[in-house]
Amino acid sequence: MPFPDDPALMKTAGDLVAKLKEIFQTPPGFRPAHAKGEILSGTFTPTAEASKISKAPHFNNTSTPIWARFSNSTGLPAIPDTDGNADPRGMAVRFILGDHIHTDVIGHSTPFFPVNKGEDFLALLQAISTSPPDAPHPTPIETFLGSHPAALAFVSAPKPAPISYGTEQYWGINAYKLIAEDGKETFIRYQFIPDAGVSTFTADEVKDKDPNFLHQELEERLSKGAIGFKLVAQVAAEGDQVNDATVHWPEDRPIVELGSLKLEKVLEDSAKVAKVTIFDPIPRVSGVEASEDPLLEMRAALYLISGKERRAA
Repeated sequence: MPFPDDPALMKTAGDLVAKLKEIFQTPPGFRPAHAKGEILSGTFTPTAEASKISKAPHFNNTSTPIWARFSNSTGLPAIPDTDGNADPRGMAVRFILGDHIHTDVIGHSTPFFPVNKGEDFLALLQAISTSPPDAPHPTPIETFLGSHPAALAFVSAPKPAPISYGTEQYWGINAYKLIAEDGKETFIRYQFIPDAGVSTFTADEVKDKDPNFLHQELEERLSKGAIGFKLVAQVAAEGDQVNDATVHWPEDRPIVELGSLKLEKVLEDSAKVAKVTIFDPIPRVSGVEASEDPLLEMRAALYLISGKERRAA
């Protein structure tokens, strides 16, 4: 996983890591975003349809071992699962293709994202950090939201706490290009859909839960069997915006089922593995390519900077 070779991008990514750590006072060795989480291991089994639209190995092999990390938002490793700031939740899946060979799919529990470039995300964080409760109105964050409708939509979108990480739907916000064996290209966005269905708490229901109820619920759920998800792809039509994460595609775009995930157990030494694992939004595997969405290289740089800092801690 190489660093991007754009100095300006690298500076912005470094500034983003620093600002996130400043806002959350993230301790060394933890992610500055989605610090609290669990890694599970399991298996991905592709559908026949997946092999028709991508030559990628995980869409053509009989099955592929996987890791899946569920997480809470923020850089607070002890944030209560009941805290509204823990939403949206995250789900990152690693398809293990061989020794040091893998590709990842990363999603979170809302189809919204506040900005479409790294510089605006940094401006958003700066606005948040300079808007204390006693700040005069309009505060910097109020001004930012007033001039960035996608950010306002993200903040305003309902994000109820899930009953389980396994009863939450997760969306990949960036578009990717799947490439078939015959060279046909298909732009898609990923979604993880829970086999158990989407099930969430109301604000009143969640407030009295244990601060670690999602981890406890995972253990209980796994004791009864594997946690299942479907990996599906929403397929773009000609003319759909594929390079802007804030632009939604119409709901009538076709959904193609790519395969099923079965998560069987919490990974041994999950916390230690999480510390050194760096998920990568760039596919880096034949059959799947990144779109030209500028957030992808920015996210890759941010994750790599953060990961190297964690490993050094």
